[in-house]
This record gives sequence, C-alpha cells and structure tokens, in this order.
Amino acid sequence: MKLVNYIANKQEKRTGVYEDGVIIDLNRAYANYQTSEGSQLAKRAADVYVPSDMSLLLEGGEETLTKAKEAVDYVVSRGLEADGEVVFDKGDVQLEAPVGKPTKIICVGHNYREHILEMKRELPENPVLFAKFNNTISGPDAPIVKKNVSDQYDFEAEFAFVMGKQAKEVKEDDALDYVAGYTIANDVSVRDLQKRTLQWLQGKSIDGTLPLGPWLVTKDEVPDPHNLNVELKVNGETKQKSNTSSLVFNVNRLVDFVSHLITLEPGDILLTGTPGGVGAARDPQEFLQEGDTVTISIDQIGVLENEVKNEAKTGVHV
Repeated sequence: MKLVNYIANKQEKRTGVYEDGVIIDLNRAYANYQTSEGSQLAKRAADVYVPSDMSLLLEGGEETLTKAKEAVDYVVSRGLEADGEVVFDKGDVQLEAPVGKPTKIICVGHNYREHILEMKRELPENPVLFAKFNNTISGPDAPIVKKNVSDQYDFEAEFAFVMGKQAKEVKEDDALDYVAGYTIANDVSVRDLQKRTLQWLQGKSIDGTLPLGPWLVTKDEVPDPHNLNVELKVNGETKQKSNTSSLVFNVNRLVDFVSHLITLEPGDILLTGTPGGVGAARDPQEFLQEGDTVTISIDQIGVLENEVKNEAKTGVHV
C-alpha cells in the first residue's frame, strides 16, 4: 500500500491510500467494509482498528495494516469512482507529508561511497548520526521556502524508512521486521549555517527543510530495499544518481546500530544519507534558487517534486 496523509475540502488531515490515481480514506473505507459484513459497531471498529491519524495507524502495527488492506480491497472490488467521502481523485486533494510528527528524525551522514569520496573523507567505521526536528517536515505539495538567513540552500536526495513498531537492541537479521515502510526525503541543507560551527544542527533544522513523500510505501511492496535506483534532478537536469546498494550502512545495519543506542518508536523516520553530486561539492558550487524544481525519484517508491520559493514571495514567514 501507498499510505498518504491528505486534506480534502479544507477539512482536517486524514490518512488514506493512493491507488490507481485516487485516494481512498482508510478509516471510512474500513467502516463501510464492516457495515457490509453486518457489524453494528462499524464506526467504532474503524476508529479503533484503522484510525484516521497516521501516527495511530502505525502504532497499530501489522494488525492495523492488515485491516487497512482489507478495507482497500473492499473499495477496489466495488470500483474506484470518486464520491467525495471515501474515494477522491488525487487532483482534488492536498497531499501532506506521510509522517507528520515522529518522536525522532535520525539522519545518517557520509553513507554513500561516492559522496564520501567527493567530500574528501574516509569510509566511516560507524554510522555518522545527526538529527532533524518536526519543524523541518513539509509535504510533497509544499514549496521549499528559502528563508532570508542564507542563499546556500542545497539538495540531498535520500531514501528514508519509517519504523512500524518499537525497536530496542534489534539484531541486524531481524531489522526489517520492525520497519513499516519507505519514503523519499530531501534533506535540504543550508551549507553556510551548517559549516559555521562543528555541529551541523543549524544548517539541518531550519523550518521546511525536509520535504517527504509523496507516500509511505509499505515494506511488502519493496522486497529488497538495498537495490533501488535513486536520482535527483534540478529543473530536469540530473545532479545525483546512485543505487541503495552503494550504502555503507544499509537499512538492516542502521536499525541494529541505532536501536542499541536509542529506542525507536513507531513512526520514527531514519534518513539513510545522500549520494554524490550535492551542490556544495560541485565546481563551481550550485545552490537552489527561486523557481527551481527539485525532483527525486526512487525505484518502487515514486517521485517527490518541490518548487523553490523565496520567503519574501510566499507571503508566509516560516
């Protein structure tokens, strides 16, 4: 399934699934499915087992995702005609980030071999970890807003995974059992702020610098997360291109390593690092400008595309 957060008719954000050009509201779909099965408590059952909030949905683990799949299959079997309540045309909704308020966003630096070489560093013996915060998250329909504090906004295509259940001291071989699914991230980095101190936090945590999406693809649809092509284009020109097989520390290793230090919770996001070709490493350097379009594609996941806007021209100060 391709799990999404969406807003329709200017109402509250709800969780759904993208299927063949439409968005299916999971909570309402499950209520309809239970009604068709003769349940007298269909709405209550849906609120418990397939909640409309993504965080609660992920906390439900495999049981909840199984019931969500039943709801999707029920709707598909009856046809996917938009009705404005359970089924929406994708163009009629606003997609938000598939995970909005995780307890943790853990990022990995220097994790693609070619990127490490272009930054003139040696392969690390252990993962290089840093954090971003919830304020950085933005959705697939949102612009990358350049604040006036810097003109050195850089792009970083990243393959990201989201935890599906609590993970503490997990063994590498068991790691994927704890993963809910995968998404695309752009770890937009403000280079001058990142480098003005030894710690990267300033350049990594500015508002809106983590576009995510367009959806969270459940792990059953990505049987091998370690052989996926990753490509980033700016205005149609390829800037980054690699494959997750080039990761120094793959998903299994990262879950093992991190969970022995930090207890991971459902909904936590881990970014696996960026390939070579970032703007700061180019000669001459290339940074994002007003009107640029950044497009990231990852095999079996989809396409994340965001336009760059200057803060003063958005009418909104972030």
